[in-house]
Amino acid sequence: MKGSPYNLITFQKEAYEETARLHISPKPDSILRVFMVYTPLAQPVQVEEPELNAFERKGFTAVERGGKEILAE
Repeated sequence: MKGSPYNLITFQKEAYEETARLHISPKPDSILRVFMVYTPLAQPVQVEEPELNAFERKGFTAVERGGKEILAE
């Protein structure tokens, strides 16, 4: 991300959760998974503001975060 003047960033909640199943024992009371996909850009682009939901932490909480660069062809 540092090597590019702009980056297009999206959060892949449903797509990520469907393809990367998570198994934790004992089962957490709360799970927060954040997976970011980004593409380096030479110029800025207009995008809609994402809808980000608040997360309520309860008891034993598992937090996972990650990301992946997707290069434009």
